[in-house]
Amino acid sequence: MLRKIGILTSGGDSPGMNAAIRAVTRSALTKGIEVVGIRDGYRGLVEGNYENFTSSSVSETMSRGGTILGSARLPEFSEEAVMMKGVEQLKTAGIDALVVIGGDGTYRGADALTKKGVNCIALPGTIDNDIEGTDATIGFDTALTTIVECVDKLRDTSNSHHRCSVVEVMGNRCGDLAIYSGISCGAEILITPETGYDEEAVLEKLRYLEKKGKNHAIVIVSENVCDVKSLAQKITNVTGFSGTATILGHIQRGGSPTPVDRVLASRMGAKAVDLLVEGVGGHCVCIKNNTITSMPISECVSLPRSSRKEFYRLFDKLV
Repeated sequence: MLRKIGILTSGGDSPGMNAAIRAVTRSALTKGIEVVGIRDGYRGLVEGNYENFTSSSVSETMSRGGTILGSARLPEFSEEAVMMKGVEQLKTAGIDALVVIGGDGTYRGADALTKKGVNCIALPGTIDNDIEGTDATIGFDTALTTIVECVDKLRDTSNSHHRCSVVEVMGNRCGDLAIYSGISCGAEILITPETGYDEEAVLEKLRYLEKKGKNHAIVIVSENVCDVKSLAQKITNVTGFSGTATILGHIQRGGSPTPVDRVLASRMGAKAVDLLVEGVGGHCVCIKNNTITSMPISECVSLPRSSRKEFYRLFDKLV
């Protein structure tokens, strides 16, 4: 019988995590299941940093960004001795099952715990949208909205100064934030892990746009693909545009979650509790064609990266 569940957030924070924590907590409490909040991710799990949650513990958290449980990275959790210490802490606290919210590393930790006898359900909490098996991750829509707001403002000033704004967005080896924002903002050039980086082709495209009478340009770049400051300087040196680099950084992680992320997190959190009540463990919650479902975590983390060709073809048509 399921009597008590734990919940933690791990890895990078994402807007909507609090909505998911709230949904898990209140869904469980209505079923007579106790809820324990575990602070600072897997580190808090190992150290026993636990707090009994009530309905009021998650009051007025829906609109807050970040995570009220905190997050911390613990690479050592992959070590057998460290993980077993965490398992013992859960047993001592009387926790029967665990809900974890985070990205790929969080998923792998949950999968390993399930194999140690701790029923785990994972929720996709990451702004990068880089979890396979789900159409969207919690936090992606909010981060995308933040990027679009920033780039729209940059375009206003770029248009006034014959400027090319080179904007670096987050993504962690996934170009979704870049391609979605590129389409949404009407960017002229896109540089992502999927497109690769051809500096001369970028400069040639800008020279072509200038000849066509273009007064400004926006280049969206996924992090770690190229040095945006160096590219902006090259643009200034060899084109008629004044190149400027803007690295949006962690501003993309913050802010109140959009209604889309609040609803998605709430649906996923409630589903996690339903699965645990049904005795399901080692699964991750997904959204496919607007239906909330689940699949084994081990299967999810082994899936190849799905194609985004449709979006790149669309971007090329709109430039």
